[in-house]
Amino acid sequence: MCGNWDASLYRTNELPFHLEKALENGISRTEPVELITHLAFYSGWPTANSAVAVAKRVFEEAGV
Repeated sequence: MCGNWDASLYRTNELPFHLEKALENGISRTEPVELITHLAFYSGWPTANSAVAVAKRVFEEAGV
């Protein structure tokens, strides 16, 4: 998922696009959360925390 690069570089403005497309393509809600959690160990917890906030908003808007 390309959105992980966006999250690791604090490009959270790009992340909603990738998450929305992933949801449109049938990815489950848990899969991006698992990727973000995995990313935290490489890019740090602050970047992952920001990505989780964005993901939560996207999921709520999508009704997932």
